[in-house]
Amino acid sequence: MAEIMTSFVSKTHNFQPEFEAAPIYSNASPNEALGDHHHSDAYLACDDEIPTIDYSLLLSHDTYQRSIALELLGQACEEYGFFYLVNHTIQDDALKNVFKGVSNYFDPTTIDERRIYSKKGSSDKIRWGLTANDGENREYLKVIAHPQDEAASSKPTISLSKIVEEYNKEMRKIVAGLAKAVSTNLGFDENYIENAFNMNSGFDVMAMNLYPPNTKAKGAVGLPNHTDPGFVVTLMQDVNGGLQILTHKGKWINVYIPHHAILIQLGDHLEILTNGKYKSHVHRVIVNNNKVQRISIVTLHGPSLDKFIVPATEFVDDENPQNYIGMTYKESLEANGGNEIDVQSSLDQIKLV
Repeated sequence: MAEIMTSFVSKTHNFQPEFEAAPIYSNASPNEALGDHHHSDAYLACDDEIPTIDYSLLLSHDTYQRSIALELLGQACEEYGFFYLVNHTIQDDALKNVFKGVSNYFDPTTIDERRIYSKKGSSDKIRWGLTANDGENREYLKVIAHPQDEAASSKPTISLSKIVEEYNKEMRKIVAGLAKAVSTNLGFDENYIENAFNMNSGFDVMAMNLYPPNTKAKGAVGLPNHTDPGFVVTLMQDVNGGLQILTHKGKWINVYIPHHAILIQLGDHLEILTNGKYKSHVHRVIVNNNKVQRISIVTLHGPSLDKFIVPATEFVDDENPQNYIGMTYKESLEANGGNEIDVQSSLDQIKLV
């Protein structure tokens, strides 16, 4: 059994994706992205193991293989709250296209064209920003990826929109498969999560982030400590470097995503639904050791905006009292004074203890 299990879950991977995105800040190769692996004391992190889950085995027709994969997924969700997903269904060419498209969009010579998407109001369907200070260093573009009627009014350029639309279509299929697997692990019908979050009408926001190399940054932090709302967060990147996650045990772990893998992080609303059985995790981006720019494509896959999310009765009893208040997904996204497109966490306000 041990040999079979280790064939599905590997140790931490220290090799890097190799996508051909045009560099903006530096001509260094992706494999030169990381400088000295030792961060300043304020941002120390270890290289502990992160679980790797084989997506193809979660869907396997071999009952035994699938049961082992589901067991490992359950362990990853409960003991970590994040994991690498390999052998998924997005093709290499599609990934190369989306990273090239995002890199081209962030061309520094066209920055004035992007400024039109700076914050205007609460009804924004697309949001651009550029921050360079001690607390944050990145350029980003956020678009609504789903539902389709919202996404239709959230398109930056025709060329990028087509690439992003195809990427999100494939990623949603993967997330739907994960929802079925997580539902099964929790002991329910495979459509439990889909129904609890009304995911067919789920509100998904895609954030495309460009982090500068340390020579261009105004501080060590690319993005400060935070958790993310929603069911799960999917993240892919062109080079490794800087992403760190805080574990249950209070240790910061460096994230080195294997080639073609997706980093999956559990969202706040899965934590709320399960009354804390599965938890979202604080994470951050540190740029002070990065020699080249880093692009990440992050999608927050959420419930429908009008869905009321509260701990399910199956997770509440005398020994496990309700730990979170209920509110709609829209209300939770606006609880910190943000807008829907900002997809800000409000977990601290929702927690009862």
